Amino acid sequence: MKKISFLLLFAFVCMLSAAYSADGPSVYKVKKLKGSIKIDANWDKAQWKKVKEIPIVNFMGQLPAFQPVVTAKMMYDSENLYLIYKVEDRHVRIQNTKFNSSVSTDACVEFFFSPDKDWPLRYFNVEINAGGTGLMAYHKDGKRTNLKEEDFNVVEIAHTLPKKLEQEISEPVTWFLEFKMPLSLISKYANYTQPAKGVKWKANFYKTSSRSTNPHYITWNVVQNPTPQFHLQQYFGTLVFR
Repeated sequence: MKKISFLLLFAFVCMLSAAYSADGPSVYKVKKLKGSIKIDANWDKAQWKKVKEIPIVNFMGQLPAFQPVVTAKMMYDSENLYLIYKVEDRHVRIQNTKFNSSVSTDACVEFFFSPDKDWPLRYFNVEINAGGTGLMAYHKDGKRTNLKEEDFNVVEIAHTLPKKLEQEISEPVTWFLEFKMPLSLISKYANYTQPAKGVKWKANFYKTSSRSTNPHYITWNVVQNPTPQFHLQQYFGTLVFR
């Protein structure tokens, strides 16, 4: 029994080690917002100007014919998380308009995060397509709990593309999506470590569009898996709140 336990532990450590490049896992320092901010998907507004970009550049699986250019930024305050995405895209698909539908089949940005420093393998996934339709779930010890729509409605979302497209946008288009998530939403489903200077969470950022004519899967922290799969929390990078 002891030998089996040791082998399982060794395999887990190896799996974690494989997640990182020679330079180590990705780390992003999350700036604290001073004052308030309007959620309007404006990448160029003053509050975001001096916030460092998050490069979402690591493609999983087969490289697509067109490779979107994706960056994000993140801030926080004592009550909320703030994220904004900029996507230089083509073949943009937006079909899903119902909460917790298959938004990742559309042009979609995602934020997976483990907010409890004592349980880094328990995590939330937030997925929002380019039309502003969201999906959110909590994953604990192999069990998935989908958030209720009435709870998720406290998330304020702004986007620059229509809620639905009858046809793909095949030509080049740059779109933006911004959202504000109250920490009170997280507390309804899980414990979390309050963001503050020096606090660390595990997380990853993604862009996908699995059923467009240009399917692709892009990550911030490298995910070493033979097939595209975002639900591998052992490959999360690190957020350090400032």
